[in-house]
Amino acid sequence: MSDAEKDVEKKDVEKAAKDVEKKDVEEGAQKGVEEGAEKDVEKAEGAAEGAGGAGSAADGAGPAKGQDAPGPAGPDGDASPAPDAKPLGVLAAAIAAAPPPWWHWRSLRRLTRGHRRRAVAAALAGALLGGTVVAWQAEAGPFERERACWGALNEDDVADLFHGKRDIEYSQLDIGYDRISSDGPSGRCELRSPRGHRVRAQLHRLDTRFGGARDVWADEYLSARMTPLGGGLLGMVSDTRAWLAVPEGCIGRASERDGPLVVDMEAGWTVYDDEVDPDERARLARAVVKLVNHYMDDQGCDSELTDPTDRLAAPARFSDEKRDAVCGIKGLRLPGSDESSRYDRPLVSRSGGPVRTCDRDVMFGHPRLRLMTVENPRLADLFHGLSFEGARRITAVGDTKDATRGRGFLREDMALYQASCQTGDVTFLIRSDDGDRAADIRRLMPRYVAAEADRIGCGPLRLRLPA
Repeated sequence: MSDAEKDVEKKDVEKAAKDVEKKDVEEGAQKGVEEGAEKDVEKAEGAAEGAGGAGSAADGAGPAKGQDAPGPAGPDGDASPAPDAKPLGVLAAAIAAAPPPWWHWRSLRRLTRGHRRRAVAAALAGALLGGTVVAWQAEAGPFERERACWGALNEDDVADLFHGKRDIEYSQLDIGYDRISSDGPSGRCELRSPRGHRVRAQLHRLDTRFGGARDVWADEYLSARMTPLGGGLLGMVSDTRAWLAVPEGCIGRASERDGPLVVDMEAGWTVYDDEVDPDERARLARAVVKLVNHYMDDQGCDSELTDPTDRLAAPARFSDEKRDAVCGIKGLRLPGSDESSRYDRPLVSRSGGPVRTCDRDVMFGHPRLRLMTVENPRLADLFHGLSFEGARRITAVGDTKDATRGRGFLREDMALYQASCQTGDVTFLIRSDDGDRAADIRRLMPRYVAAEADRIGCGPLRLRLPA
């Protein structure tokens, strides 16, 4: 065979291989992987093995006249291809493996099959050009199994969140930095079941400028239904919500007043009763720890947070209270003679967590009256900016012009005081859902702060309210 004929034959083979790759990539991008993908893979794999066997037989017969001899032996004794022998499937596999935009729904199982199918096509193209089959390492390249939520959750982790179901799709916004603002890293992920169940996860820094979205985030993630994760972790969990702060020992802190960087998760509506599903709570606890561990690993942190499910305390329960012990605090009572009929029984969070919350009359996740003590200084910083709000100022007994115990304000729907304690800043807050309970807030605030300050070792602390 003349050189010209060999060149024509080689070009024909290359063109045929490229057409195969182009058709497969376009089919995967436009139509997705069909339900019969498994059969296609089996057929393609059989063809690839046959092509590989033919290539091996040809090698055993020695190079034909006019053909290039094989390259020198590799480190394992295998013959290496000639320097210009590049499998055409590499480009197609790289294009196929490129991540789509975050808003494009991806199926964990279907995309895994699609990767395998395109990898087999690449191997076939390489075999046609010289008997060279691309050897992809297990769990790498096109054969790598899909991992959702920034690569943190594998298929088994996702199935755990959906009661063993594996037909779950996900979309995500990759973790990045906002170049305009200084809010720190952020990212979003959503997992969706065809049966309608969704789980959302978000990485973000809590905003101290506006109280950390206190009317939304604090209502949901600092509610009395939440249980502390324990074990030194700054985080809480219920059967519909979970959050966990990334340890400062890993990422540091940009400034003294920065809010914590957290991963939070939500899994549907919060049904505000005290019957928390322990299995659902455990699933969210495991998942939020995996998300934070993966982020820490990406940041180069060696430490790993442990699974908290075995140490989770029992959830809070609605409690009957005495008239002189609102929210279980002795000596705290509401004004008037009909206190017990104006609010439903309270739900008070368990002790030992970053916050102590007493919620009453909750409707759609928003309590009619909330009494909350934020004991953890990192969380208390959420309300630092709010403590300077231009309302009527609250002072403490013993304050001087040069030294004060803290700062706060009183208005018709809220009273807040942030005190400097031995362990750092602590925030005391009473809030109602409207301005019709100003008398309740005014009556409760001084006694509530005095009792809570004594409980956490920050007393004595006696407030003076504005006239």
